[in-house]
Order: sequence, then structure tokens, then C-alpha cells
Amino acid sequence: MSEKLHLTPDDAFPEDLSVVKDKDLQILDSQIQRQLDYEYVAEGGPNPETEFRHYDLDEEFDERDNRDIKGE
Repeated sequence: MSEKLHLTPDDAFPEDLSVVKDKDLQILDSQIQRQLDYEYVAEGGPNPETEFRHYDLDEEFDERDNRDIKGE
């Protein structure tokens, strides 16, 4: 996993988040959130790729939460 504190739209991003370990998923989420914060301040709004990645991460977290609730 990258040691960077943010993940730009040009940086590599996993195609299948379901295979990413929980800890690494949380790191990715933090990197994307930091990038979103930067884009809002420096560029006036999010880059579509960063926004899409953020949405994908939210969906994966929701999926994992649902699996935990169902006992899977």
C-alpha cells in the first residue's frame, strides 16, 4: 500500500475493492478523502475520478457492513 497521504486521479487504484483488506481499504479511503479536501480548496471542486473513487469506497464499506450484519 502506498505511503502517500493522498491519492491523485492519476495514481493507481484497485479495480476490485472486494479483495482489498480492511486496513488497506481504510487507508485508501483516507487518501481519497484528503485528495477530495485538497481539490475542493485548491481547485474549487472535486475531480470526477476522485469523486468516483470515493463513491466506490463508500459502496464497498456499505457492502462490508451489510455482510457483518448478516453474519457472513
